[in-house]
Amino acid sequence: MAKRTLIRLNAGTSRFQVRIAGLGFRNGHVLVHRATHEAFWTFPGGRAEIGETSEETLKREMMEEIGVEVTVGRLLWSVENFFHYEDKNWHELGFYYLMEVPEHFPFAPEAIVHRIKDGRSELEFKWVPATRASLAALDIPPYFIADEIENLPPTPRHLVWRDGDLDIK
Repeated sequence: MAKRTLIRLNAGTSRFQVRIAGLGFRNGHVLVHRATHEAFWTFPGGRAEIGETSEETLKREMMEEIGVEVTVGRLLWSVENFFHYEDKNWHELGFYYLMEVPEHFPFAPEAIVHRIKDGRSELEFKWVPATRASLAALDIPPYFIADEIENLPPTPRHLVWRDGDLDIK
């Protein structure tokens, strides 16, 4: 097996990475996850590896994290995301796709439907209403998605997000 190399650069107190995430919907709900030691939730996905496409990254991450093969749909957003986290300044390129989660993956509104150990973190997954109010209540970055969750863009959008300061391209 070839050595896997995540796309991440460290430069002092700054860090760069490429993250791919998917928005999976079912019965008016969207799948979210978090590391149990974190207060915030996010959309499932992970860091890209050198040599794989963003769609391959999303499929790999979902197989690793929820144990199912997802169907990757259209790209919703490409985001240049700048934020402060764990005493570092992050510069992240994010790609957010629609994804179809197979029907056999558990669905129970608002309940934890899946847990997995991922490195040093334990991840938990749940379905939440796909509404602005529900996502805003969860503290789910990047925050612009809450504003658009009820009316997804019909074509891919490119955004620059700086800790709450949105710059649409």
